[in-house]
Amino acid sequence: MIGALVAREVQGAFARGGALLPVLFFLLVATLFPFAVGPDRDLLAAVGGGALWTAALLAALLPVERLVEPDRASGVLDQLAARGIAEEAVALAKLLGHWLSFGPPLLLAALPAAALLKLPGATLLRLELGLLLGTPGLAALGLMTAALTAGLRGAGAVAGLLMLPLAAPLLIFGAGMLRTGQDASAPKLLAAASLALVALAPFVAGAAIRAGRT
Repeated sequence: MIGALVAREVQGAFARGGALLPVLFFLLVATLFPFAVGPDRDLLAAVGGGALWTAALLAALLPVERLVEPDRASGVLDQLAARGIAEEAVALAKLLGHWLSFGPPLLLAALPAAALLKLPGATLLRLELGLLLGTPGLAALGLMTAALTAGLRGAGAVAGLLMLPLAAPLLIFGAGMLRTGQDASAPKLLAAASLALVALAPFVAGAAIRAGRT
């Protein structure tokens, strides 16, 4: 059942364009950023990685409104509960489906984005590793935010205010991995923060979904 729910989430994300928008936003930032700071290669190499991490964080906000609210409004969550499927299991399936439709495409988009910002190969490798470690945490934050704000008026704005401060550790540790001679603890801290969010997300989102039905 979990596999079917995950497949449904991934299929829905690509069908509604929810998987494409974050990638387009990410690439748009990479395209416009050199116009803002100038074409200097050294400057772009120094700040481009941090800009891409910020773009990844903001891109993670775009699909938030489609993660829980459509299923809540259409009664799908009620039907799943009536079949005896726990809300935590539904939340876990949504988390896996969200990351599969968001994380790997963003990792691929980082390749042309790095070329646009003239990032050296070593920085690109650290960026890809950081995104691989950090995007599960961003997906978990997106799911928790979506579940907590489902049904609220102006949920998109509320989601941004709620999610962005909580994502600060991921941004700090992810950007910290990009510095030359970076602290070896940065990848470990990023992985730990991401893992903690992934472990917490099914329970927080499941409780929020259950509370929204009562």
